Amino acid sequence: MSNNISSNNPSQIHFMLKSTPPRVTFHQNMTEEERNIMLQHIAYWTDKQNQGIALVFGPVLNPAAPHGLAIIEVENEEQVPKLIEEDPAVIARLMTTEFYPMKAIIKL
Repeated sequence: MSNNISSNNPSQIHFMLKSTPPRVTFHQNMTEEERNIMLQHIAYWTDKQNQGIALVFGPVLNPAAPHGLAIIEVENEEQVPKLIEEDPAVIARLMTTEFYPMKAIIKL
């Protein structure tokens, strides 16, 4: 899977992460506890962005199936499950996250 295409660092590989919330209306009617967990989730991925791991992340407001999306850049696939397991929203069982390899083309 390390044959992803990147213009600057061929040793890095990319993955798409898709996080599914507990209900379709989640972004509209989070409880205070859920909102606090989501703030921790955002802080976690912001830190990963600052480290150069998360290239982009955020909610996808598809009315029929809203979800979170992240594009990450790592050295090996073994890093991905650990990143997901340490996500506060996953720890709290507020979201489930799946990931797929991606042949990213990055223009910087």
